[in-house]
Amino acid sequence: MHHTTAQHSYTMEIIKKIVDSQAQNLKYRQIVEAISTGINDGSIKVGELLPSVNQMSSKCGVSRDTVYKAYTQLKKLGLIDSVPTRGYFAAKPESKVFLLLDTFKAYKEVLYHSFRKALPQDISLDIRFHHYNINVFENAVKESIGRYTKYVIMNFDNRRIEKIIKKIPKEKLLLIDWNIHCRENSVSRVYQNFGKSVYQELEKYVENIKKYKKFIFLYPEFTDHPKETVEYFEKFCKAYKIDFQVLKDSKKLNVNSGELYFLVSDRTLAMFLDQCAAKKFTPGVDAGVISYNETPMKKYVENGITVISTDFDEMGKKAAEFVLIGQNINIQIPTKIILRNSL
Repeated sequence: MHHTTAQHSYTMEIIKKIVDSQAQNLKYRQIVEAISTGINDGSIKVGELLPSVNQMSSKCGVSRDTVYKAYTQLKKLGLIDSVPTRGYFAAKPESKVFLLLDTFKAYKEVLYHSFRKALPQDISLDIRFHHYNINVFENAVKESIGRYTKYVIMNFDNRRIEKIIKKIPKEKLLLIDWNIHCRENSVSRVYQNFGKSVYQELEKYVENIKKYKKFIFLYPEFTDHPKETVEYFEKFCKAYKIDFQVLKDSKKLNVNSGELYFLVSDRTLAMFLDQCAAKKFTPGVDAGVISYNETPMKKYVENGITVISTDFDEMGKKAAEFVLIGQNINIQIPTKIILRNSL
């Protein structure tokens, strides 16, 4: 296979731009990112001969061991191959997707399986979780740079997010679930609305809600649920003159007859059901409950738990469309109440 000197020089130019003594990444990681990015965006052509280990070591001012480590990693990723006596060359880029979620709860499993099912089997998918820890989030993003053709990332409320995700090329990035800390309209997103949509859905069932003497929102100390839901809950109750309370200590949950509970955590839903069982209350008769986020089991628990939820199956499908088509998208997935016996 013939490779021109111009191609070879261009490859070295790409690499030398990245291998910068001021950069914080390890040298071998810089080489991996430079070559993987070049192969994935077409700057380095499939079949193009790469600089030898000695050439890379000399031109970029790094040790032979560093270059060898980088090439070994690139081979593991399937981005380069080698032929004895001929050297290393660019292989066909593999379609790989990086999926960064918050936690793996039941409703996120729905999203994941919808996303995976909508992707062809030859697209590989790596999944990580940040658990709302900004350092874990940052490290996961840093380690992923240059290794994937698309990045699907679940956002959360931390001011460092915006700076961190700027390291990912906009055309490869999709933010999902929470539309926050991303002011640039050019970044694709598929998200739910945690505020106004909640208000509008509660409005539809105001007569059901008014059957209860008090509406209690349990926003527990351990939740990472967006606070704007609390804000719009209060607005709704005030607008419709409903007696309400926002309870922020889960230990103070005391289920009383004639009260309706709004629960954003499945852990607190279990607490509610435990207390109902102990007091011989029937959900929807003695005390009501609206649970946030649909899961496959809630339609069966206690003859049906009323939920307010976005469509995670649809969110997964739209995320897969972005991966396959690559066009910039900005889609809000509707939030709806699914009325069951508990209300």
